[in-house]
Amino acid sequence: MMNAAARLGSRYAAPAAATGTLLALSLTPAVAEAKAEPKTDVAAVKKSIADLIEDDAERRGDGTSLTGTFVRLAWHCAGTYSKVDGSGGSDGARMRFNPEASWGANAGLNIPRKALEDVKAKHPDISYADLYTLAGVVAVEEAGGPKIPFRLGRTDADSGETSPKVCGLPDADKGSRKNTIQHVRDVFYRMGFSDREIVALLGAHALGRCHTDRSGYWGPWTFAENTFSNEYFRLLVEERWSPKMSHNGKPWEGPDQFEDSTGKLMMLPSDMVLIQDPAFRKVVELYAKDEATFFKDYASAFAKLLELGVDVPFAKPWYKFW
Repeated sequence: MMNAAARLGSRYAAPAAATGTLLALSLTPAVAEAKAEPKTDVAAVKKSIADLIEDDAERRGDGTSLTGTFVRLAWHCAGTYSKVDGSGGSDGARMRFNPEASWGANAGLNIPRKALEDVKAKHPDISYADLYTLAGVVAVEEAGGPKIPFRLGRTDADSGETSPKVCGLPDADKGSRKNTIQHVRDVFYRMGFSDREIVALLGAHALGRCHTDRSGYWGPWTFAENTFSNEYFRLLVEERWSPKMSHNGKPWEGPDQFEDSTGKLMMLPSDMVLIQDPAFRKVVELYAKDEATFFKDYASAFAKLLELGVDVPFAKPWYKFW
C-alpha cells in the first residue's frame, strides 16, 4: 500500500481543462383495449414501497436506508440491455435467477428483493419486473428527487435462461483512467445513452453508499445519502480527492478508491473519470450549478433506462403516476 498514492496519482492525475426519447413502444388497438385498465393500483404499490423505506430506516436508526439500494436494484435490472441484439433489460426480472443472481455486480441485491416480498404479497398483481423498477422510482421521488415517468407492462421470466451470458453491468475500475473512461462509454453506449445521459444517471450516486462486504468499496458519496440532489456533482468539482490510504486507523486493503479531505466520503475511479474526461466534465459542471436541469435530465434518462429490453405493449401509450 505504500505505493498506492503514487500509482493512483499517475492513473488519475488532475483532470484536463473542460471543453466546452424516451422509448416509444407501439400498441395495436386490440392489445391496447385488452390492457387499457391494469388491475394493479400503482399509487397503492408506491405507498407500500415508501412505507417500507421509512419503516426500515426507523428500524436501522443509523442514518442508512433502502433508498440507494432500491435505485441500484432498478438500475441493475435494466442495465444489462444491449441495443445490438436486444438482450437483457428490465423485462423478466431475471435477477431472481442465476446467472444474474450470482454475478458479483449484483452482490447484496438479495436484500432489497427480499424486503420487497412484503409489498409483492400485498399487491400480487404487479410483476416482479415492474415492482423492482418501480422501487427505484419511489426511492428517487421519496428522497426529494424528480418525478419519474413510469408505466406498467413488464413481465416475469420463469428462469434465467434468457439472461445475457456475460455480465454487462459497469465496473468501478478498469486499471487506468483511459481504460475506465472507455469502459464507462462502452457500457452506456451499448444501451443507447449519450454522454450527457451517462453523467445524469451517475448522479444517482448522491444516494446510498458502498459496502466492503458487497463491492469491496467503502463509504457514502455525500453527507446526505438519503437525499437526492446535485450534491454529488458539486463535491466532484469542489472537493479535493486523494487516494484512500487508511480506514479506522489501519492501512486500507480494499480496492482503489478516493476520499475527501475528511476521509468520510468516497469516490470510485469511475466517478473520478467524470471530471477527468472533458466532455463528461462539461456536464458535471453544468449539473453542479443547475440542479433543476440535472433533475429534468435524470428523470428522462432514468425512465428510459427502466424501459430497456421491454418488448411487450405497455398498459397505455404513456402512464405518469403522480
